[in-house]
Amino acid sequence: MGKTLAEKILCRASGRPDAHSGVIVQVEPDAILTHDHQGPMTIREFGKFGDIELSHPERIHVFMDHRTPSQTEVAATNHKIMREFCREHGITHVNDVGTGICHDLLAEQAMVKPGEVVVGTDSHTVTIGGLGVFGTGVGSSEMAALWARGTVWFKIPSTIKVVLKGSIHPPINGKDIALALLKILNTDGATYKAMEFHGEGARALSIGNRLTLCNMCLEMGAKTAIFPVDDVIRAYYAEHGITDIEALQPDEDAVYEREIHIDLDVLPALVALPDSPGKVAEAALVRQERRRIDQALIGTCTNGRINDLREAAAVLKGKKVHESVRMLIVPATRQVLKQCLDEGLLEIFLNANAMVGVPACGPCGAYGMGAVAADEVCITTGSRNFIARLGSPKGIIYLGSPATVAASAVAGYVTDYAEDQ
Repeated sequence: MGKTLAEKILCRASGRPDAHSGVIVQVEPDAILTHDHQGPMTIREFGKFGDIELSHPERIHVFMDHRTPSQTEVAATNHKIMREFCREHGITHVNDVGTGICHDLLAEQAMVKPGEVVVGTDSHTVTIGGLGVFGTGVGSSEMAALWARGTVWFKIPSTIKVVLKGSIHPPINGKDIALALLKILNTDGATYKAMEFHGEGARALSIGNRLTLCNMCLEMGAKTAIFPVDDVIRAYYAEHGITDIEALQPDEDAVYEREIHIDLDVLPALVALPDSPGKVAEAALVRQERRRIDQALIGTCTNGRINDLREAAAVLKGKKVHESVRMLIVPATRQVLKQCLDEGLLEIFLNANAMVGVPACGPCGAYGMGAVAADEVCITTGSRNFIARLGSPKGIIYLGSPATVAASAVAGYVTDYAEDQ
């Protein structure tokens, strides 16, 4: 019986070539990440083990990306705790305040390679699957044990095969593909499953859109999401001077739990309605309701990459954000911010009366920016629109692609983007 990508990667990482989905294995990750949201708790849990050494400090990557820049004394103290711990234990992969979001930096700097396993104290570690990597999240206590032992257990997940037909063109984004999948699977249809992407549509996607799509698979409950290695992935690593990557592919006779087909040629702009990523509707239909908005957010680990900000700039160029709307744009990393400067995107954003923030998770969960008051309406490129995600439990949140959010900011209500707007 053939193996899926998830089976192949975990079988190799555990040294159990004959294992298959449903089997519990002990895995030695290639990279381990934590950040200032879970890092201090992980440090506290690790301290309970007594005077022991980290198993593999060279594999640990630390990021300060959530509560940044420090908004409170508690946040500043947590950053201090993390810096001191890293110095004490010889952790050298430290990405301090202002560098950017952990998942984006992991991909941007090619810190890991296809076929490897990445475990992080963040559920959106699945994002890295856009590069053919098995990424998944664990809690702080589990991470502390991983720091101590160097291994972590997983049940090898069964896999959902997603076949993408055709191709997308801006303003349609990987976010729209993810929302189309959420419409099919809702928020629990892929619980503890792996998702594997195939078809000419998958092969035509940019790395940025692949990362966005894998990122949102977490909202379907997925344990991981992975793209097979192809020419796009090879070219990406070649740009980073890395050519020794394995062209990992699933076997032709791999067994899948389910197969889903999506035609990208006819995919419309989509939005998630309050209060769940699984409540999906066509943006053009929502437009008819003229649902006014108070705030528009572009950024987070879902849609803060350069391709996303280029798409937003294409909509905003020569236009102004509606007078009743405040708009915040937050690049995912310092490098993306610099690209925006070099390409003139910052000028477009500022001329449109949008605000530009420091690279950080920021408006994902109103971490120091982007909070809404009761009865205020926000549309965001973030991954979640749960109740109280952005402050008030009575706030109203929609999810959309960068182009959809930008178009809505200009119109003053939730809408899709059309050339004649």
